[in-house]
Amino acid sequence: MKGLKLYLIGGALIMVLYLLAQYYKPKPTDWTPSYLKEDKIPFGLYILFHEVERLFPDTKVKTTRLPAYNTLKGKHFKNTAYLFIAGEVKFTSYDYRELVQYMKDGNDVFIAAFNLNRALSDRLKIRISSSLNYTKEKSTPVNFVNPVLKGHPDYVFDKGLGDQYFSKIDTLKATVLGRNARGEVNFVKYTFGKGGLYLLPNPQLLSNYNLLNLRGAEYAARALSYLPAPETLIWDENNTRGSTDDSDILRVLFKHTPLRWAYYLALTGLLVFVFFEMKRRQRIIPIVSPLKNSSVDFVRVVGKVYYQQRDNRDIARKKISYFLEHIRAAYRLKTTVLDKEFVNALAVKSGLTEIAVQELFILIKSLENAPMVNDQQLIELNKSIEKFYKQAQ
Repeated sequence: MKGLKLYLIGGALIMVLYLLAQYYKPKPTDWTPSYLKEDKIPFGLYILFHEVERLFPDTKVKTTRLPAYNTLKGKHFKNTAYLFIAGEVKFTSYDYRELVQYMKDGNDVFIAAFNLNRALSDRLKIRISSSLNYTKEKSTPVNFVNPVLKGHPDYVFDKGLGDQYFSKIDTLKATVLGRNARGEVNFVKYTFGKGGLYLLPNPQLLSNYNLLNLRGAEYAARALSYLPAPETLIWDENNTRGSTDDSDILRVLFKHTPLRWAYYLALTGLLVFVFFEMKRRQRIIPIVSPLKNSSVDFVRVVGKVYYQQRDNRDIARKKISYFLEHIRAAYRLKTTVLDKEFVNALAVKSGLTEIAVQELFILIKSLENAPMVNDQQLIELNKSIEKFYKQAQ
């Protein structure tokens, strides 16, 4: 019993030292695109949220985690603005209908997102695309159309922040507010009654990373200056944080650092205790014959190793590398420069449409440049490449 106590005390001390070392060691930069107002990581919105008072001195900021429909239904807003900054906006037809009525009443909506779902894109006849920019460190230069807001020289950003544009807009209803150096539209306004809908195809233009640069901060301020100084600015968090109740026990626990580490320490102590108890009362383990080293078993083992490591970015790169090797072998095409000419040639030789091939390589480019690749993005890449294999001649 005395030996067990020594084991427990020693294990607890080692674990405490380990946790302290982990806590105080330098943390790598987190490139997660969270778009949360309290996040100080590169793609958080801490700076923008705290600079709203300078942009709109007399404006009251109200955050909401409810969908647009629930936020607006049955209310009569006047002289307000609704701000959406997210990787994707997930509107339903009900959300869209309430937003349209909200704008017709004289309010404005500003959306900065990579992806506008069909409830929005189909009704506005708009589509977002991205430039195939594999070799350049700087993005495509962008600027405003309005001479009063136009910057000199053009705005050029890192990390491909200016490479997104609208490849399709409703020219009868959309007002062009900004273009890139190739003349492609990258900032538009749709008018609804007394209000307007402003669309920007890249939320990272408003992120901490861009606002730490003087030119980036200037671009963001001028883009948001299109919003007439509202009495209230509704800051959406439904498309970034979701509508989960903040009173959730674990959410509160992990929100505060001391509570989070206390939880980890208690959990570790419990695991150490269980481990030594199991060791004391260990039963005889029957001998199990090892699995035969067949090809199927080998593939399964390799698959499990990759799954446990969860290095989606490395898997995506290997997937892309094998796919490009297939193109070189099957279609005798060079893959060193993946430009428009290459896309056209591959479309002709494979029998697929040019649009389908272009969309595939836009996805490949975005994942190659991405600092992180999540499970959903990896699945989408796999499906797109498998679809190419099935449909290609």
